[in-house]
Amino acid sequence: MSEFRIEKDSMGELEVPASALYGAQTQRAINNFPVSGLVVPRGFIQALGQIKAACAQVNCDLGEMPRDQADAIIAAAKRVSDGEFDAHFPIDIFQTGSGTSTNMNANEVIAHLASEVSGLNIHPNDHVNMGQSSNDVIPTAIHVSASLQLVNHLLPALNQLKQSIDHRAAELKQVIKTGRTHLMDAMPVSLGQELGGWSAQIGLGIERLNDCLPRISALVQGGTAVGTGINAHAEFAQRFAKQISKQTGHAFSSNPDKFEGLSTQDAAVELSGQLKTVAVSLMKISNDLRWMNSGPLAGLGEIALPALQPGSSIMPGKVNPVIPESMAMVCAQVIGNDTTITIGGQSGNFQLNVMLPVIAYNLLQSLEILANGAQMLAEKAIDGFSVNQQNIERALGKNPILVTALNPVIGYELGAKIAKTAYAEGRAVLDVAEEMTELSRDELQALLDPARLTEGGITK
Repeated sequence: MSEFRIEKDSMGELEVPASALYGAQTQRAINNFPVSGLVVPRGFIQALGQIKAACAQVNCDLGEMPRDQADAIIAAAKRVSDGEFDAHFPIDIFQTGSGTSTNMNANEVIAHLASEVSGLNIHPNDHVNMGQSSNDVIPTAIHVSASLQLVNHLLPALNQLKQSIDHRAAELKQVIKTGRTHLMDAMPVSLGQELGGWSAQIGLGIERLNDCLPRISALVQGGTAVGTGINAHAEFAQRFAKQISKQTGHAFSSNPDKFEGLSTQDAAVELSGQLKTVAVSLMKISNDLRWMNSGPLAGLGEIALPALQPGSSIMPGKVNPVIPESMAMVCAQVIGNDTTITIGGQSGNFQLNVMLPVIAYNLLQSLEILANGAQMLAEKAIDGFSVNQQNIERALGKNPILVTALNPVIGYELGAKIAKTAYAEGRAVLDVAEEMTELSRDELQALLDPARLTEGGITK
């Protein structure tokens, strides 16, 4: 048996691997774009299958397609959506900017499967692509896949992380430590307050992502080639939005202005910007964990992260903060992806954006790795770190900045002298202040109580 078969399209004939489910147009793209080996993600293929199934159902409901054809396409598209045939989507993401090659890849695979199972002659363009254009299918697939990844994966992961932080914050609210500004000793805070700041960051990130969800859930399907809806039924767009919502369980809407939806990727740029903000928050939290864990002897040593793996190939016993480091690299990737998506979003020329595949790849990667990273950070760092109470108390007791609490009583200048003396002599502020002021030790202990200082207010 030959390793190849001959397929043809409007440009002529060419060889396709005999086992391939795709046809000539996919093979041309494989031949033309041997760039990176990067292919569209699983979530995007899933969305393509869902879109093709929904389109077939709507065309049938509108009387545009016979029931047997529609059923064959829907069955094949569902198998594609479920991931049976991901290996038959080999086109590089660095391809034609509209993603036409990937749309035709889906059309050809679904047509092949539908024809094979049903015995009907299902054509990739005339039937699977009925009432559609690559120019509305690919932007719709970006929005469908991103919305589902956001709702089903990233938001639950961020909520899990926030819950983990909140639990530890409540547990550690009585642990008082040295605060730090400019990485230098500052006034005391509780660990609960410190973690509460992290929780607020994640909570605001969740709010920001929810705010942009309606726009990334607005679909341009039905706009076809340039936004006018040529070759699509007048009711197609609205019916499609209802059908894809029914299939996925997520509330999608039809974009009221198809020209905006085809010619721009502003909603994807907006979502990516919010993902970047979440990445910045997670980078801050990860670096705080690394600093707090540093040591264990020559660093801050305030906490001990779970020991998960050997930290060195040459230094026995070394354990590193691998989870925050992994999370920080995820954040760096997401921030870089946002730059790519931003440039991609600028490439809307007249009626079509022409960087759709690279926007899709980077947006879905950001959603996926942030979701996985947030869950990892919750389960393998936040949930399991222990507090080194002795180290925290030792540093707090010698913190010369505690003298700030005496300012309203003794003034800034004397306070500065006490702080400098305490630091130079390695003594506690309490002892030095007792010598250099007329305040009693009981008064000083009350004024310098670290727990009370975390509550703010004027010292009296």
